[in-house]
Amino acid sequence: MNRILVTIIVSIASLALPSLALAQRPPDTTAAQREAMRKLSFLAGDWSGPVSIAMGPGEPLHLTQTEKIDFKLDGLVLLIEGKSAAADGTTPFQALATVAWDDATHGYRIRAYNAGHYIDTELTVLAGGFSWGFDAGPAHIANAMHEWQETSDVTFGGNPPHRSVDMLLTRRQ
Repeated sequence: MNRILVTIIVSIASLALPSLALAQRPPDTTAAQREAMRKLSFLAGDWSGPVSIAMGPGEPLHLTQTEKIDFKLDGLVLLIEGKSAAADGTTPFQALATVAWDDATHGYRIRAYNAGHYIDTELTVLAGGFSWGFDAGPAHIANAMHEWQETSDVTFGGNPPHRSVDMLLTRRQ
């Protein structure tokens, strides 16, 4: 009799365990994530144009910037590959970034890589553009893009912002 009772209890428990596992699985939000990412679809493509980069006192660097932007993972992630080229053919600047929708914060996140470092911060989608920023030691860097005129301003403490990047890109055919 004990053996039959144990078999019944084990059978009932084995039926309940898959239900408990399913109940703990988070809901599938990929459709909502794709919908949120569609707001960035205007960025997809190949872009190029002039960029000026001020890296301190003296004349800024005048380069040609290219941006290759593609959706990956069936529209869940935007991959941005940026490069600048100097007149002598060198590439003084390269960056890679991903943008994705974050269910936890109900907002966009950008993770950008450059020169062996990365930042991970919030990205705000604006009509025809975006903005994002981060702190780097005592400096605050604010990036804004509207119809692919992108600027980066650096602020140290209470000083006024200093324009470090000014870029105007157009879509390549």
